[in-house]
Amino acid sequence: MLAGGLMKNNQTDRFYRNLPESPGVYLMRDSKNRVIYVGKAINLRRRVSSYFLRPHDTRLEKLVEEIRKIDYKKTETAIGALILEAQLIKKLEPEFNIKEKDDRSFLYAEFTKEKYPRVLLKRGTEKAAGERFGPFTSAQSARQALKILRRIFPYHQHEPEKVGKFKRPCLDAEIGLCPGVCVGSISRADYLRNIRGLKMFLRGKHSELLRWLNREMKNASKREEFELAEAARKKIFALKHIQDSVLISKDSLLLPGQSLRGGKRIEGYDISNISGTSAVGSMVVFEGDRPNKSQYRKFKIKTVVGSDDTGMLEEVLGRRFKHAGGGGSSDATVGANWPLPDLIMVDGGVGQVGAVRKIMLRVGKRIPIVGITKGPERKRNDIVGEIPDWTDLETLIRVRDEAHRFAISYHRKLRRKSSLN
Repeated sequence: MLAGGLMKNNQTDRFYRNLPESPGVYLMRDSKNRVIYVGKAINLRRRVSSYFLRPHDTRLEKLVEEIRKIDYKKTETAIGALILEAQLIKKLEPEFNIKEKDDRSFLYAEFTKEKYPRVLLKRGTEKAAGERFGPFTSAQSARQALKILRRIFPYHQHEPEKVGKFKRPCLDAEIGLCPGVCVGSISRADYLRNIRGLKMFLRGKHSELLRWLNREMKNASKREEFELAEAARKKIFALKHIQDSVLISKDSLLLPGQSLRGGKRIEGYDISNISGTSAVGSMVVFEGDRPNKSQYRKFKIKTVVGSDDTGMLEEVLGRRFKHAGGGGSSDATVGANWPLPDLIMVDGGVGQVGAVRKIMLRVGKRIPIVGITKGPERKRNDIVGEIPDWTDLETLIRVRDEAHRFAISYHRKLRRKSSLN
């Protein structure tokens, strides 16, 4: 028997046997032909078949029991599937998708009403301050989609009062994500072309967008504005060759009242001490872009004396990786198995990252490591290591800040205890 008591036979394989092995969106209907769930997939046949060929938990069983028909809409890319899913959820409000009353689980792409509009990801509970696109049920997929699209249609993230006032290009401009708004090197008209193109893509007007860019390219060539023509040509090429297979990992399905949890596991570490006294280490855990405080751990430093932060970090990581595998415990010194992280983030630079790599070699684990440290003037964040495609700097800064907060609070608690003795 399978989910919902369904058998693997012609009764269920009719739902997926004729589906294409291509990106798209599937619409599950009940006995009254109502759409009860909308999902996205890189491979429609494989994704839909998984509902019937594998056992599931209660929430999925309830859905599968009600399915009587499955329709689908093909898209050219996984990003296209993500956009179409958002449009259909907003239009149809399917029973088994996350409902508006659970809006904190939704993410929207919002275009500000500024002279040079920014593109922000906002939760549904936040007040709208501009045109919105969504809802996106997966924060991870939404962030990744905008990362990809920002390479094609660059936009800035600066506060309005800072636009054009930078003395040198920002970090995003150096890697092609900001078109030069920071130093005033792009006209408003050219910037708004990028915004228009991005909005067209988010509206699902892929073919219309390509036609518009072709016209832009030809008209710029006629005017002998060859830089503009080349920019349009590059956009057309990029849109036709989007590499987005990492976007859709697992569809999110929640019953009303449930909270969204999931995504890759990021562990953030920090050390807190004053001249080596009451030294502590912290471990915080984010799943996707959200903290999971039940997985936080705190460590009282035992073997390192003085102000040796890297030595203390080695001790913390060494003790942490004695617990690699499954569940969790309330105390970092108690024997238990903890899930392995997909990324380790440390508050620090080359020395701290080197300390973590040393521990990884010792325990035989291959886990990406990123260090974040304040720059020389403490006005910027310098990165050591490579940020994986599935997360972003904004999330890692939040992890860093949370690890610092958690370490400081534990350190202060120990110092208060010490002063009372």
